[in-house]
Amino acid sequence: MTGVGAALAAAIERLGTAGVPEPRPDAEVLLARALGTSRAGVITRAREPLSPEAAARLERLLARRAAREPVHYLIGEREFWSLPFTVDARVLIPRPETELLVETALVVAPAARRVLDLGTGSGAIAAALARALPAARVWGCDLDRDALAVARENFARHAPQVGCVAADLAAAFRAGAFDLVVSNPPYVSDAELDTLDPEVRDHEPRAALGGGPDGLMVIRRLIAEVPHALAAGGWLVMEIGAGQSGAVAELVAAEERWLQPRLWRDHAGTERVVAVERRRGEWTRS
Repeated sequence: MTGVGAALAAAIERLGTAGVPEPRPDAEVLLARALGTSRAGVITRAREPLSPEAAARLERLLARRAAREPVHYLIGEREFWSLPFTVDARVLIPRPETELLVETALVVAPAARRVLDLGTGSGAIAAALARALPAARVWGCDLDRDALAVARENFARHAPQVGCVAADLAAAFRAGAFDLVVSNPPYVSDAELDTLDPEVRDHEPRAALGGGPDGLMVIRRLIAEVPHALAAGGWLVMEIGAGQSGAVAELVAAEERWLQPRLWRDHAGTERVVAVERRRGEWTRS
């Protein structure tokens, strides 16, 4: 009977041959799932035999990971804001860099009491904000009802006070309804979609990734539509793609209801989040 340590070594080699970017941690995660233990448990049990049942579970997981299915879909979970969120092929996998979106929202609008997450997906952003702003009423909005089903599961687990709305961006909401609107919109251009890693390109929902020919299709709509739903002095905070900050700043400048945008860089130095404040008082189009 194969031992746990030998099974781990074979799994690492198999995933590496398949082109998986980080074969060791993924192999450890999948073997841990097959054994019903943690990654640390895999190491401590290295000398133990691997049961036929665990070997069969591991084989099924490895076959899917070798086909470049994301490891977080295989285990059904991804950590965000130090919380475990349910994820599957109905929603994007929350990225660590998106935590900057939450951090920025808390910096610019720490007193927000009415918060909307547009395109909520798994609900990770809305749940994180609801926990960080306990006095706020938070809603998660998505046009995709399958995604909302995942969000509802995560809200029930982490932030049961968050409301769910099935709607297309901000047009469905009354004027001045929110103090803060956040969004991680689709911002990958059509040309870039096919260059993404297989895990993203072939498995994550394209509707949540593709932003049209220049990647700005949904961002344009947010900049145009969100002022209606924001109270004067309210904030829109959204994630953007690498290299898009200049174009987004131009779009904001063309919409008179916004003040000058503020940009935040991620740990790699990329301008990743833009925050814009809705003007107070009257405004007119020239």
